[in-house]
Amino acid sequence: MNTPYPFTALVGQDDLRLGLLLNAVSPAVGGVLVRGEKGTAKSTAVRALAALMPEVDVVPGCRFSCDPAAPDPACPDGSHEAGSAAARAARTVELPVGASEDRLVGALDIERALSEGVKAFEPGLLADAHRGILYVDEVNLLHDHLVDLLLDAAAMGASYVEREGVSVRHAARFLLVGTMNPEEGELRPQLLDRFGLTVEVAASRDTDQRVEVVRRRLAYDADPTAFAAQWADEEAALRARIAAARALLPEVRLGDGALRQIAATCAAFEVDGMRADIVMARTATALAAWAGRTDVLAEDVRQAALLALPHRRRRNPFDAPGLDEDKLDEALEQHGGEDDDPDPDGPDGGGRPPRGDGPDTPPRPDAEAGDTPAPAVPEQGGEQEQGRSSGGGEQQPVRAAEPFRAKTLSVPGLGEGAAGRRSRARTEHGRTTGARRPHGALTKLHLAATVRAAAPHQRARGRSGPGLVVRRDDLRQATREGREGNLVLFVVDASGSMAARQRMGAVKGAVLSLLLDAYQRRDKVGLVTFRGRGAEVALPPTSSVDAAAVRLEALPTGGRTPVAAGLLKAHEVLRVERMRDPSRRPLLVVVTDGRATGGPEPVALASRAARLHAAEGTASVVVDCESGPVRLGLAADLARDLGSVAVTLDELRADSIAGLVKDVRGTDRRAA
Repeated sequence: MNTPYPFTALVGQDDLRLGLLLNAVSPAVGGVLVRGEKGTAKSTAVRALAALMPEVDVVPGCRFSCDPAAPDPACPDGSHEAGSAAARAARTVELPVGASEDRLVGALDIERALSEGVKAFEPGLLADAHRGILYVDEVNLLHDHLVDLLLDAAAMGASYVEREGVSVRHAARFLLVGTMNPEEGELRPQLLDRFGLTVEVAASRDTDQRVEVVRRRLAYDADPTAFAAQWADEEAALRARIAAARALLPEVRLGDGALRQIAATCAAFEVDGMRADIVMARTATALAAWAGRTDVLAEDVRQAALLALPHRRRRNPFDAPGLDEDKLDEALEQHGGEDDDPDPDGPDGGGRPPRGDGPDTPPRPDAEAGDTPAPAVPEQGGEQEQGRSSGGGEQQPVRAAEPFRAKTLSVPGLGEGAAGRRSRARTEHGRTTGARRPHGALTKLHLAATVRAAAPHQRARGRSGPGLVVRRDDLRQATREGREGNLVLFVVDASGSMAARQRMGAVKGAVLSLLLDAYQRRDKVGLVTFRGRGAEVALPPTSSVDAAAVRLEALPTGGRTPVAAGLLKAHEVLRVERMRDPSRRPLLVVVTDGRATGGPEPVALASRAARLHAAEGTASVVVDCESGPVRLGLAADLARDLGSVAVTLDELRADSIAGLVKDVRGTDRRAA
């Protein structure tokens, strides 16, 4: 077995270590979501935590790790009588991104259930993680329905598996830890809210600290056993402190003053629902136990807010995470209570815990991620004067107009891509549309079709009792239709003609609206821009729509309009993405006024490039940005060459009186 990296050997990352330790002290906190760039020891810290967890007593032979002192009466392995117990280390179970629902929650043997009436159940990862740690790396890339199942089990402390009237329940209480890189996409707000705490991690910019990280890592890689031995005493001390804090936790008193501060803080930051209040209360209690106190202080409430509130304040993916600490301090001061006054004779002397490099003291972050001032963006008024000459040089970026609710654009046909909310597709979840023979393991039984397949053979199979004689060849898989996420590739005209008459602000607002719609529908997005002499990929296809919004905001304008170059660059991007993810169907959104200029025969070149997309059946739509009393209709001509439709900026609005934009033209060959 590989020797894990010692938890106490981690350098820096105070918030990360504190969040993990608080959940080790009180799993009721609800887990922790670790957000940060790659290479910041997220996975290393989670795996190192397992060595600090106390051993657990289990019923020998029980696949569900029942506690011999209080066995689960509904355990699928049967009722357990009081008797012997076996001690084992707490497990760390990792959930891979590509896991199936059966791998997560377990699977029933449907054939035996129908023919013998028995619950033959194969446990999943939730059962393995019971009374241990469940670690989900890249949780933002996990399918939404799996995240829902995971968080439901974490909230209820039990997992339910129900298939065609056959139900199995087992206990599933675990410390849930998820890690993610925000550059690869965000979790939906509903899912973010289900994580108790969140911490932001980033690589240190301090030279000495970076040197120490490298030094320790090289020493560990050279001899993991010897390196772990050097930290054995610190590991043992931290393990003992976790056990002591767990024992003290039931004695911690959460006074009315602290409760009022918690409620006032959540109200001041306008968080939705009551989960934030409950999580803050549990976190503050765990902080007091971790500090060896039996009373919750104002500093505990403050630290709990910094860990429990930032991810609950995001209203859309374009909001920066973080918390205004001045506003937090103001809310705490206004609602301070007498029972929150520090005890000068207490273990901490009543003062704010000092900052340290180790996990012993709750750190106060120097700055939140959202505190960095945004770069100045020129007002649109200045752009109006610059934009009067459409063929001029590069102009400064303009601010996007306010986004609006956009109409639905979808790809025609029936796809088989990743689950989402945009276009029709064959999916694991959705309405049942038919049945087929299963390819591989059976996941969704079509009961009526299975009975019809087995019924003609009952006499030949010697059926004599009331039960149905079912064989594997009789089983039928339900085919279901739901919605998939697509690849929405934006091709945005950033030429000088678009900058004229302040149009670029409205154009950016429209694209921002479509990006928000793509986020809600679980799409991947990409951004190609063209101006001057060519086109560039401003953002390769990604699940991070907030990254696309940042690139869009910084987009400069000016120069000629090489429409053909933009379409050809988009064609190359789609060609590569088809090889990487052939099941994800693309939707091309071209945002332009259609005025192709620059080079020989620019209009003819643009037409040929558009017909290239049409020949491959790429679904597309042209957003016509032309304005003014005289309109040439060039965007509509481009749409005809693409085999698509053209819509104006006003027609994109969901509240527009124009007809709803449904399936865009163009048929994808893979949907046939």
